[in-house]
Parts: sequence; C-alpha cells; structure tokens
Amino acid sequence: MELRHLKYFLAVAEELNFTKASEKLFISQPPLSRQIMELEEELQARLFNRNNKKVELTEAGKYFEKEVKSLFQDLERISVKTKKIAENVSGEFRIAYISSIYSSVISDLIKQLKEQFPYVNFKLFEVSTTKQILALEQRKIDLGIIRSPVKSPKIKSQLWFKDGFSVVYNKSLIQIKSEEEIPKLKEETFVFFNKDYAPHYHEVLLELCAFYGFEPKVVHESNNINSIVQLVKNGLGISIVPSNIAKNNQDPEIGFIELKKVNLFTDVSLITSKEDDSKITKSAVDFLLNFKR
Repeated sequence: MELRHLKYFLAVAEELNFTKASEKLFISQPPLSRQIMELEEELQARLFNRNNKKVELTEAGKYFEKEVKSLFQDLERISVKTKKIAENVSGEFRIAYISSIYSSVISDLIKQLKEQFPYVNFKLFEVSTTKQILALEQRKIDLGIIRSPVKSPKIKSQLWFKDGFSVVYNKSLIQIKSEEEIPKLKEETFVFFNKDYAPHYHEVLLELCAFYGFEPKVVHESNNINSIVQLVKNGLGISIVPSNIAKNNQDPEIGFIELKKVNLFTDVSLITSKEDDSKITKSAVDFLLNFKR
C-alpha cells in the first residue's frame, strides 16, 4: 500500500464519482479504478459499492475514510513540525543560569520566546558557572548565563551587564548605616558561596573584604544565592551579594549597603556555542541584551 492509493481512495470517497475523481487527480479513469481495486485486494475488503447509477461507500469504506483522513492530518502535522525543526524553530532549547540572576528576567525571556517559537520545548536549569561552561562545550545546553570570564575556544561570550556588590545583613542583629562602617564587620561571621562551586566569585569576595581591612570569618557556605540571603535573615551571619540581588529584594528584615568605594565588579555574561547560529539563540541573546535593567 502506497500513499497514492490512499489519496486516490479519498478523492473517490469525496466525489463518489470515478469520473469527477479522475479529473480532480489529473489521471484517466481506468488507472484510477485499477488503483482502487488494488487497494481493496490488499485490504481484502470492498470499500465501494458500484453500479451504473452511483458509487457508495461500504461500511468498511466509511471506517477506512475516517481513519485515512486522520492519518493525513497526522502526516501534515509531522511535516510542519519537521520543517520547523529543520529551520531551528522547534524541538528543545535549554537555558542554564546562575542563582544570582533575578528570576523574573528569565520568566520574561521564556514568555517572549514562546510567543516567537510556539513549537519549542524550553528547559531551565540552575547550574554553576564551571558546570555551564562544560555543558555548553558538550552541547548539553544552548544558552548559559554566568559570572566570570570564559576561556574556551568553543564558546562565544557576550557581556550582559556589570554588577556591583552589596553587604546584606539582618537589620535587627546588625547596626550599620553606611559604607564607612563596613570595617566594623570584621568581628562578624560570614556566609559565602562555596569555593569549589564558584571559585572566581569566592576570590572576589575575599578581595572585597581585604579592601575594607579584614579577612572574613566564613562559618557557613551555600551553593545558592537565595539560600545565603535566607541564612542571613535567620541570623546565621552576614554576606556580600551582587547588587542585582539587593535591587530586587523587598524583605523588610534585611538590609543592604552597596559597596561603591571599591572598584570591583562581576561580569554577568551570556554564553553560546560558536557553532550555533540558530534563530532562537539569536532571539534569546538579543532579548537579554536589550532588556531594560
């Protein structure tokens, strides 16, 4: 059985007239009749009742017509999706991000992309910078959002924005009003990112403390920025977080003091594979680069 047999069958089923069906198919009537007979022989079922006056579908023919129409609808859907996959506007798109990136930005990105690429299945992963770089090199993700420079011949990196730093503390436990009082914090305990999880970021935090004249007493570590802020809120220490976090935190129990005197920033970058020139990747990067911060 071939697709042409099914197309010929549907034409006759719609017209219920072999002459009209053959005209519609641009073939002569004898070959059309022969194709229908071959189909019936293969199915071992009569699909049409024929006489000199009219052509009618048998009960088997009515069932077959319904199923064949459904089959062609599926084939159309498959063809459309296959074409879109070939055009890089369907399939799966995987985005990795670090925990210190405000989540509403990611949500806005996904909403925008879903409008542009409705056939795409988007997946989000919260992944450390080092693991993102490895995953992108292995093509396990399509777009990464990281902090720190990238040294990989396989990766294209674009600066998204430069982020400053802010001290975060529990207002009821720490009495501090300005950046000038930061050196007083040398006696306090700190909550930091784990060194193995984000080595570059960890080193920057140590540099910040050194600028204000002390070495931090790190008693708690976490791999998630939101967990660090929660630990601070619970009174387990103070921390230094990206100012991006401070700008988007409205908790009245927590205070932030931006460190403006020190000339240290962290680069938040967008990373993609150098071999990736797909429409969806370009659209995602363009959206983020043009995002009003």
